[in-house]
Amino acid sequence: MVASRDDFYARLFQRHAHPFSAWSRLLSAPLLLVPLWTRRWWLYLPIAAWFAFNPVITPPARNPSSFATRAILGEESWTRDPTSEPKLLALSAMASGSLIGAMMAGYQRSKMGAVAGTGIFMALTLWEWKLWADRFDRERRRPPI
Repeated sequence: MVASRDDFYARLFQRHAHPFSAWSRLLSAPLLLVPLWTRRWWLYLPIAAWFAFNPVITPPARNPSSFATRAILGEESWTRDPTSEPKLLALSAMASGSLIGAMMAGYQRSKMGAVAGTGIFMALTLWEWKLWADRFDRERRRPPI
């Protein structure tokens, strides 16, 4: 299911492609605002540990039928050549910008800004997932060279 199973990067994506890993990381994104809102910077330690260990604690994805699995495997392919799909590159920049905006709103303790920025980030991320899953499906249908 992965382009090059031998390198660490591809093996890590194989684990991150497990539906539990993919969905739990996406749904954990709002946690990034908590230390900013509370001014308890040490909270970034457990959050960073969660994001770092999450793709390691799940088993490798075995079945590409899951939307999340196809999306993450499509992302793995895309990250090897992000300029191949400028739309995804722009979408990724917009998602990152909205998350930064949400984090700034969290620091300012603006509920509306934090919720809106996080919602926009998650919606854009799901749109990215759709495009990455489509990319994975196209690559899987392509005949071998």
